[in-house]
Amino acid sequence: MSGASARLEDLSACFQGIIPAIIATCSADGEPNVTYLSQVYYVDSRHVALSCQFFNKTRRNVDENPYATVLVHHPVDFELWRLRLRFQHCETEGELFERMSMRIQVIASHTGMSGVFRLLSSDVYEVLSVERMEGFLAPAESELDLAPPVSSGPLTELRGVQLVSGRIARAPDLDSLLRGALEALDETLGFSHSMILVPDDRGDRLVTIATRGYGTVGTTAEAMGRADADTRESDVLGADTHSRGGTGAEVTLGGGIGAEVTVGGGIGAEVQVGDGTIGTAAEHRHMIKVTGMGSELRYGRAIRDRIEECGDAEGLSAEIPLPGLPDAQAQLALPLLARDRLVGVIAVESEDPLAFDEWDEAFLQILANQIALGIDRMQDEEEQDSGDGEDAGTKAETEVETKSQSTSTPTAATPVTAPDRSLETHHAFVYYPNDDCVFVDGEYLIRNVPGKILWKLLREFDESGRTEFTNRELRLDESLGLPPVKDNLEARLILLRKRLVARCPGVRLVPVRRGRFALEIDGAITLEEKECGA
Repeated sequence: MSGASARLEDLSACFQGIIPAIIATCSADGEPNVTYLSQVYYVDSRHVALSCQFFNKTRRNVDENPYATVLVHHPVDFELWRLRLRFQHCETEGELFERMSMRIQVIASHTGMSGVFRLLSSDVYEVLSVERMEGFLAPAESELDLAPPVSSGPLTELRGVQLVSGRIARAPDLDSLLRGALEALDETLGFSHSMILVPDDRGDRLVTIATRGYGTVGTTAEAMGRADADTRESDVLGADTHSRGGTGAEVTLGGGIGAEVTVGGGIGAEVQVGDGTIGTAAEHRHMIKVTGMGSELRYGRAIRDRIEECGDAEGLSAEIPLPGLPDAQAQLALPLLARDRLVGVIAVESEDPLAFDEWDEAFLQILANQIALGIDRMQDEEEQDSGDGEDAGTKAETEVETKSQSTSTPTAATPVTAPDRSLETHHAFVYYPNDDCVFVDGEYLIRNVPGKILWKLLREFDESGRTEFTNRELRLDESLGLPPVKDNLEARLILLRKRLVARCPGVRLVPVRRGRFALEIDGAITLEEKECGA
């Protein structure tokens, strides 16, 4: 029985994919076909687009008879709505197709079906009517005691923009900028689980350098214990070790796409560009939101099981875990772009499938632009500070200090009791130049440019006792392989500092002032270079 009608735009929650929609079509000779839909996408007040993946019968029926009926459920009150549709056209490219395709690409990568589970076309339908199905739900015996709604809307978002932009403007360094932005998202909108990733040296991966809500660095004991137990030298070297976007992923070594390394608080976790929500947002440079992850993954796994039963599993790869929260139901990732250059990705997630609405999407787009410009500005300022002016000032300070020491009156030596070296902490560092990978005490620490930077600092300390270094000298050191402009050095140093805190707190990089830092080491260290497999 049909009842009240509604505007299509009022049913946006029904199109989030939390409860799968159902489509019914009929052939020219009257044979019906009913199946589930992967996506019902709101186009405008008179049109929706339906995802076409495996619907051979549905497509044949629509070609013969353009009318269809779609049933959608509201995920909060469970009301059932019927859409009467008429097929207009299909799209296989363009913005609409790309937006719908990205969502399916995310699910495909998580279920190991990239290239198999894909969008064939976006089928656009005219909406002839929207009706609520009366009698679908039994009447409620009593009024539900609903929790008061969380404050949201333009005023809340404007306050958030004010707070975030203010923190970005006042941030003294990149680490403070990123931390302040994530804190503001939590404080203003309640986005308690978020992360920021930046491109690595080659640009085909993203590395996590700031997180919020996943436990402070070094405190996620269970996750770290799994990583520590498994990420040994014999396992990691030669394996394509990376994590799919956050914390909580178990170590699955053996090389290739399925290899992951979990780290405390998510710092240092890596995402392959094109994989999952985060990697897809980076590849397409477009915001992507996925809701109802649980039902989407169940649907994807059902398709995967069917493919395997049919003996067509050659194109399938290993399933990968969800990023961050193991039971996330909503994920939103936005590329951070500065002058069309990808400087990073910000991602938020929630266990609530309806956590992110259209206001949140628009608001986060503005904040993403603010953060991207802040990162770009920090990089420009940091590179300028590493110019000749800072170097001259540093040289003058060094000359004054040296002169002061040379003219001071020598004092009588005071007998000092030799320390008991047996009580000192000792750390053994091993560097593998083939992979630019550093291990400490037999466990993976860091790799790529941050690994080369750490090895340079440790060697100079070991050979000469030097403890202070400048960003400028790192930039001038060609052996580190930094690009001549926009080298992202500060982000690499943030990653290195946090990885040391998580894995080797006895070795620290301590900022002295802008563009200069100190290497602090508790106890003794030994350094060794090895070839892979040696």
